[in-house]
Amino acid sequence: MSSITKNRIESIDLLKGSVMVIMALDHTRDYFHYSAFFFDPTDPTQTTLPIFFTRFITHFCAPAFSFLAGLSAFMIGKRKSPSELSSFLVKRGLWLVFVEIIIISFGWKFDIHFRHIGLQVIWSLGISMIVLAGLVHLPKRLILVFSILIIFGHNLLDNIHFEGNILWAILHEVKLFEWTQGHYFRTAYSLFPWIAVMSLGYCFGSLYDTSFNAEKRKKILNSLGFGSIALFFILIAINEYGDPVQWTNYGFTTKTLMSIFNVNKYPPSLLFLLITLSGTFLFLANAEKLKGKLVNFFCVFGRVPFFYYIIHIYLIHILAAFAARFTGFGWQALVLPTFITRVEALKGYGFNLITVYIIWISIIVLLYPLCKKFDTYKQSHKEKWWLSYL
Repeated sequence: MSSITKNRIESIDLLKGSVMVIMALDHTRDYFHYSAFFFDPTDPTQTTLPIFFTRFITHFCAPAFSFLAGLSAFMIGKRKSPSELSSFLVKRGLWLVFVEIIIISFGWKFDIHFRHIGLQVIWSLGISMIVLAGLVHLPKRLILVFSILIIFGHNLLDNIHFEGNILWAILHEVKLFEWTQGHYFRTAYSLFPWIAVMSLGYCFGSLYDTSFNAEKRKKILNSLGFGSIALFFILIAINEYGDPVQWTNYGFTTKTLMSIFNVNKYPPSLLFLLITLSGTFLFLANAEKLKGKLVNFFCVFGRVPFFYYIIHIYLIHILAAFAARFTGFGWQALVLPTFITRVEALKGYGFNLITVYIIWISIIVLLYPLCKKFDTYKQSHKEKWWLSYL
């Protein structure tokens, strides 16, 4: 039974590590790709299939983060009382919100004036944990119903708008607000339905009880994975509900295909979550018996995801500053007043997609020794409470 438990944990670490590595590809593209400053990589009318795929594959990351955070919360809760788990989730949630606004925002911009703050994935994880802290006191069936209703029903709210309403934007719209003169924040990761994805992951935690049959777990996760894909294509065929923008038949296979898969991430639509969470379900269902050096490589990143997340942002930005310096733009151009791809002065900076991939692989190779060293420290010092926040 202990080896089975170990396999279960490794499959989760493997998924975490895999999406962490993939996530860095998108951030590398933002900071190094020439065309990122000229058009949206998912716009079928302007992009190419390689650029579109480079962006699309990274869509799987945030839903996996949120789902696995909920699953991890369930596992932590097995060692704590509901009140202790709630306390932990609130404290960790507040910590993540602080890190997003201060440490990560600075990492993205290198702007000591904090002229632009993005409420992004770490923010959404933090707030979702605070909400989950209250939900864990409810029966699990009610939590499951809550999660499903929000995931499947939140697109009904797409046509509801409250101009200038910060609370509504935080819940369901991407908006830019000026909170003081010259200083803005953007609700990039609206909370619907990220909080529901995390609470859904919490409900799935019981699948990883040591008493739960491995084959039954595999069957359930495979059924959910393939079922989500099937439902995705059913809704695509109907083309009436599930995404705020309907797909377009361009009369050209590649463009039409990209339009079909150009699902809305901000906020995540039902179609977005169906196609991305299907990958999470299928990966977890079929990864438990995977072994080898490559698995161990990815698991290292999966065991220290928060540490990796922070340092990868700073490393990418520092390398981009060097690239700007040696391509005639100057490193000062990488002190950013807003998100990098919206900086007009950087149009013309950057490299082709192949170079972006080479830089991405180099970044992963550079980060591996640091993550492995921190992982070793973390595993050998489990008595240190503060490590649970990293």
